[in-house]
Amino acid sequence: MTAALSLGLDTFGDVTHQPDGTLTPMDQVLRDVVDQAVLADETGIDFIGLGEHHRDDFAISAPEIVLATIAGRTHRIHLGTAVTVLSSDDPVRVFQRFSTLNALSNGRAEAIMGRGSFSESYGLFGYDMQDYEQLFEEKLDLFAKLVRDHKVTWSGQTRAPLRNQRVYPPLGPKGLTTWVGVGGSPESVVRVVRQDLQLMLAIIGGDPRRFVPYVDLYHRAVDQFGQKARPIGVHSPGFVAETDEAAREALWPHYREMFGRLGRERGWPPVTKDRYLAEVEHGSLYVGSPETVARKIASAAKALKIQRFDLKYSTGPQPHAQLMECIRLYGERVIPMVRDMMTSDRVPA
Repeated sequence: MTAALSLGLDTFGDVTHQPDGTLTPMDQVLRDVVDQAVLADETGIDFIGLGEHHRDDFAISAPEIVLATIAGRTHRIHLGTAVTVLSSDDPVRVFQRFSTLNALSNGRAEAIMGRGSFSESYGLFGYDMQDYEQLFEEKLDLFAKLVRDHKVTWSGQTRAPLRNQRVYPPLGPKGLTTWVGVGGSPESVVRVVRQDLQLMLAIIGGDPRRFVPYVDLYHRAVDQFGQKARPIGVHSPGFVAETDEAAREALWPHYREMFGRLGRERGWPPVTKDRYLAEVEHGSLYVGSPETVARKIASAAKALKIQRFDLKYSTGPQPHAQLMECIRLYGERVIPMVRDMMTSDRVPA
């Protein structure tokens, strides 16, 4: 595989620990995220994605505003969400925010639409979880039309209809790259093809090769719908340090804290270090030295035949200084090694 691979980063703006162990105030976390994105731009990283959440452990609830701030301090990095929770938002307003961001950043905006992995936004904005499927299906359909068409006619059950409606500001001549985050259901893969959007696979556990059938399904659906095959991406968590041991030990307490909290909320068993290390060794945790992480990314990219890989570099309350060092190593050392492996065909099996 010799096609160019784009390499990016994602963060949810996790509330971090300060040097004295206390939690960083959210306003400072947001400013830290901007600094992290500036460093990503300076080190040659292709994309930064900010997730939308409405919880006390993540600071980013309005990602497009943070991205607009980042746009004013960066020059080349592409800017997007990871993800926009479209089910509990209005597609017209989402389009307006992204078309504005795209204008301010000189065409660097990308949208990643999804349902999100948490349910807080539904009650917060007055939506019923019983309408989970219909909300996303209809709103994605409308957003896809807004991205493609200058005038939109649409009707459904989840919002007022539109008739020959223009929405401002319009997109520039290159339009807006739009992805759909998919966690692993065949129906979701086919929906992406039907809407002629780009597939972003959220692989947060297990061997990434188990998603090969979904990539194959994507290409079969492309043929059946008569669509053009578009880039496929993967989003997975990880952390880079100078050595494998340093990376594993730095991440572990924060990984344990985050998944321990989620486990208590969702009834999962407690996370163990053995399970964590097994995921690092054999699953979709890209944790280690630059060499180790580069080999693992290149191997997954080869197996899945993807065109984009985004590393979710923040997991739990990991300190800002550690995140900055991870970003520096990813941009300066991991990305050049991955690209060398991909172009020279020296990808690990």
